[in-house]
Amino acid sequence: MGHADDAGPDIVELFAAEAASLTRLARFYLDDRTAAEDLVQEAFIRLSRSAGRIRHGGSAAAYLRSIVINLARDHNRRGLVSLRHRPPAQPDAPSAEEDASSRAERQEVIEALRSLPRRQRDCVTLRYYLDLSIPDIALTLGLSANTVKTHLQRGLAGLAQTLEGTR
Repeated sequence: MGHADDAGPDIVELFAAEAASLTRLARFYLDDRTAAEDLVQEAFIRLSRSAGRIRHGGSAAAYLRSIVINLARDHNRRGLVSLRHRPPAQPDAPSAEEDASSRAERQEVIEALRSLPRRQRDCVTLRYYLDLSIPDIALTLGLSANTVKTHLQRGLAGLAQTLEGTR
């Protein structure tokens, strides 16, 4: 820690800082918590293999987010259960204060999010559920800031339309 080196980001520190939010991100794409946790672990494994190419912490976090999104997409496309082939996890136990209507509402929003075109869904999820800035979203997805803004506007309009239709 005391000397500068070119080894890239400290994976352990990065895991401590980013794993929880990356797991939340994965959960917008996957119903299975175990699979979401597996995806995050796989993202860190992939990061550690290419860590020498990533010098600065911000870009490492963006790289991790993009890996998680891509892995989640692949996971859904293939209908995989989890990377380690575990049986499906039980759905998350609701907290005592979370009643049936708020669970149903949350599920409605997630389903509406999942129905959006890919880029819109990615931008909306990163902006409103991970609180990322426009530049961070652009870095994560390899898009320009203006493209991110366009996808956000269209995604929010699409969400509003879908959710109005279900009420």
